[in-house]
Amino acid sequence: MTALSEPAHDLRTTRVGARRKRASALGSRAAYAYVSPFFLVFGAFGLYPLIYTGWVSLHSVNLENLHHSTWIGLHNYVALWHNEFFWNALRNTLSIGVISTVPQLCMALGLAHLLNYKMRGRTFFRVAMLMPYATSVVAATLIFAQLFGRDYGLINWFLHLLGVHHTNWTNGTRWQSQVAISAIVTWRWTGYNALIYLAAMQSIPSELYEAAAIDGSNRWQQFRNVTVPALRPTILFTIVLSTIGAMQMFAEPYLFAGDGTTNGGGEHQYQTLALFMYQQGWTNFHLGQAAATAWTMLLIIVVLVCINAALARGRSRRG
Repeated sequence: MTALSEPAHDLRTTRVGARRKRASALGSRAAYAYVSPFFLVFGAFGLYPLIYTGWVSLHSVNLENLHHSTWIGLHNYVALWHNEFFWNALRNTLSIGVISTVPQLCMALGLAHLLNYKMRGRTFFRVAMLMPYATSVVAATLIFAQLFGRDYGLINWFLHLLGVHHTNWTNGTRWQSQVAISAIVTWRWTGYNALIYLAAMQSIPSELYEAAAIDGSNRWQQFRNVTVPALRPTILFTIVLSTIGAMQMFAEPYLFAGDGTTNGGGEHQYQTLALFMYQQGWTNFHLGQAAATAWTMLLIIVVLVCINAALARGRSRRG
C-alpha cells in the first residue's frame, strides 16, 4: 500500500510544482505588462530622440533639407570648441545658475524651517508658496520684464528713491541683466523647493528636537545641528534639480529680451546654452550644430551632477 501511494504523492507534488511555476510565470508577465507602458513611452519620446540627436550631431544637416545629410564625425563638436559664442553662453549659464540657485535654496531652506513649526495660517502660507511655481513662466517673465523696465519699471523707481541712477536691466552690463533673470528664477522656484524641504523635515523624529531643546539649543542651533544634517540627501536632490534646470534655461532669457531674438541681449550678455542651441538650429538652420550643443549640455549636466554627488559624499564622511 505504501509502495502504491508514493508514485501518487510524487505526481501530486509534480503537479503542484508545475502550477506554481505557471503562476509565477503569469505573475512575472503581468508585472512586465504593467510597467511596459512607461518603457514604451520612454523609448519613443526619450531614448529614441536622444539616440537620433546623437546621430544628427555627427552629420551636417540643414533645416531646409532634412533628408540630405553628410557624415562629418566630430566636426560639429570641434566647431563648438572654437566658437566664442558657445563659451560665452556656457559662462552665462553657469553664472546665472549660481546666482539664482544659491539664494533660492537658502531661502527655501529657511522658509521650510519656519513653516515646520506650529504657527497660525501655516496651511495658507504653504499654498501661497506654491503659487509662483503654478504661474505660467511666460506670464511671470513678462511681468518681471515690466518691473525691470528701464524708464517706467518699478525696480528703477525704487532705486531712484535711494539715489541710484536708472539701470538698463535688459541691455545693460552682464551682471545687471543676469541678476534680473536670476530674480525671475528665484521667485518662481523658491516655494517649490521649500515644500520639498518641508516634506523632508516632517520625517525628522521630533525626539531629536526635544533632546536639543533640553540641552539648551535655540531654534537656530536646532536648525544647524539637527535639521541641516538630516536634510543632506534632500539638499543634494534639490541641487541636482536646480543644476539641470539652470542648464536648460530658455524661456526666461528669451522672453526677457522682448525683441524676439535668441541673442540674449545686445552683447549676448545673458544668452544661455539653450538659447544658443535654439539659435543654431532654428535661426541658422544648422541642426548638426544644435544637436552637438544638446549632447554637450547633457555631458556637462552629468559632470556637474557627479561633482555635486562627490562633494556631498565627502561632507557626509567628514560629518
